[in-house]
Amino acid sequence: MAPRSNWKGFLKLSLVSCPVQLFPATSTKEKVAFHLLNRETGNRLRRKLVDPETDEAVESADQVRGYQVAKNEYIVLEEEDLDKVAVESTHTIDIERFVPREQIDELYLDTPYYLAPNGDMAEEAFGVIREAMRQKNVVGLGRVVLYRRERPVMLEPRGKGLVAFTLRYGYEVRADEDYFEDLGDMKVPGEMLDLATHIIDRKAGDFDPKLFEDRYQNGLLDLIKAKQAHRVISDAPSAPRPTNVVTLMDALRKSIAAEGKDEPKGKDKPEGVDKPAKAPPAKAEKAKRSTAEKAKAEPAKAKRPAAKGAARSSGGARLKKAS
Repeated sequence: MAPRSNWKGFLKLSLVSCPVQLFPATSTKEKVAFHLLNRETGNRLRRKLVDPETDEAVESADQVRGYQVAKNEYIVLEEEDLDKVAVESTHTIDIERFVPREQIDELYLDTPYYLAPNGDMAEEAFGVIREAMRQKNVVGLGRVVLYRRERPVMLEPRGKGLVAFTLRYGYEVRADEDYFEDLGDMKVPGEMLDLATHIIDRKAGDFDPKLFEDRYQNGLLDLIKAKQAHRVISDAPSAPRPTNVVTLMDALRKSIAAEGKDEPKGKDKPEGVDKPAKAPPAKAEKAKRSTAEKAKAEPAKAKRPAAKGAARSSGGARLKKAS
């Protein structure tokens, strides 16, 4: 069963509009949550706002919002004052502009929602808007009023529906120059870069959210079950201590060794990683022995013809002398 929508209204593109509904795309209901209890009585506690001067609790009817302009000086704002600046909710997401998705920095993405047509009669117009964006490979930008505040929203085709991300305003996103401008311009050594990219290649794969198990959540559930069953609770295993590494190059090489024994073949092997010596094939070794034995035998053969030739020469000399 699909969750209840938290907003209903209209999606509008120029003169085309259709009723839609907005659903939260994420949930925190499955996360372990705790209540504060009185240790002695076991009763659940209630929070109360207390005036620090009088030390008395202040009821909700006597609580009012205030904006601090100086130390201990506030501008009081009543609910009627806030109503005067509240943006009128037209319950319509009017797509004002279409832009390439890559132009929107991920830092501006805030909260994801699923946007779906509200009723069978709305599916045709909704499908036309969705498929037109998909064909042009763009996302739509508009505005929506949620919880009294107007937020920019980005609409992107997703399957049979649309995913809507509320966007942060420019003043909400900090400039990266404030954190990176003091970093020096360093040229990364080629050998180190080869080792680092080799490690990345070994760890490369496809994204699967199931790979990231919430170990703390599971640990809390195991802890609760153990206490409920009055079982002995063992301490969490200690994390392995990091090994001592002298240099960055040493760390990169040890990282490759720790990743496994398989090595890349041919030129893909990075510099600085020694190749294991390969034993010569059996046939090559046998041929090598045969060549060595043959080489030893050849000098003896070479001496014998020389001796015969010398004997013939001396014999010929004797015959000439006798004649």
